[in-house]
Amino acid sequence: MLPCVFSLKPEYRHYIWGGQRLIPGTQTAEAWMIYEGDFVASGPLAGMTLGEVVEQYGEGLLGKRAYQNHGRRFPLLIKLLDCNQWLSLQVHPNDEQAERLEGSGQTGKTEAWYVLEAKKDAQIIAGLKNNVGKDELSQAITNGNILDVVQYVNVKQGNTVYMPSGTIHSLGPGLFVYEVQQTSDITYRVYDWDRPQTSGRPLHIDKSLQVVNPEADCEVHSLPKQIYGDTLPLCQSEYFRLEKIHSTREIKLDTEMKTFHAMTVIEGSGEIKCADQVITLKKFDAFVVPAATGNYAIEPGSSGIGILKASI
Repeated sequence: MLPCVFSLKPEYRHYIWGGQRLIPGTQTAEAWMIYEGDFVASGPLAGMTLGEVVEQYGEGLLGKRAYQNHGRRFPLLIKLLDCNQWLSLQVHPNDEQAERLEGSGQTGKTEAWYVLEAKKDAQIIAGLKNNVGKDELSQAITNGNILDVVQYVNVKQGNTVYMPSGTIHSLGPGLFVYEVQQTSDITYRVYDWDRPQTSGRPLHIDKSLQVVNPEADCEVHSLPKQIYGDTLPLCQSEYFRLEKIHSTREIKLDTEMKTFHAMTVIEGSGEIKCADQVITLKKFDAFVVPAATGNYAIEPGSSGIGILKASI
């Protein structure tokens, strides 16, 4: 039987640019919080991966629209990223390009970031300067002048950044970021800050030039002043919807049997209650509410709770 909520164990990735926020004392770049390869933490599904749960329960977990569009595959990947150094300058393909370049069944990678923490004057790279075309970009890459044609953007805590496929981009040092994206790990590196190329970190110049869109640009939005109890929309695209919930009192939610809710606690603590289940929530816990659940509630702890909710 499909439970009305279940939590997941994150999977950690240890890349060269990572910091020590995720696992103190260990250089860790990413926590894959909600991912088809993550294991269910407890309850009747414990020991199964999220992908296996989707395979078994299909539409009951995903909801009708996600099931029709993605079949028995969880369509989102949610991460926390701890950026101690610049990430590689990179670009992701769209769905058509991913299938053409990487094979049948591959999907593109449109993503969005929510900035959890940011040092003063933190920056990202997002897109190219005005009037830079593919020929100039190709020359800049070949001549080692790529940083002269990209666009730097200042970001701060509470910003939401929408990054469509085809946009050259990178996260800078001093950023701790929540990321929601299509379920894809296709990344084409354009430049890696003069780090030596290895089998695990090659550059992908030819493929990058095939998928980059010189006119693509990100959207950066500041978080509006929030009243406790609000559910604020942060980002809406054809691939996902991202909202922030922040409250000191009970929050009643409803999947309406249409879509799953992929939830990540970013502040405070509390409990989630549905049917006869109660799950304790603490900072950076990740859990999934299946579409079939319908009504449920979140009871904040004494200091309130903040949650990022992704859905289709």
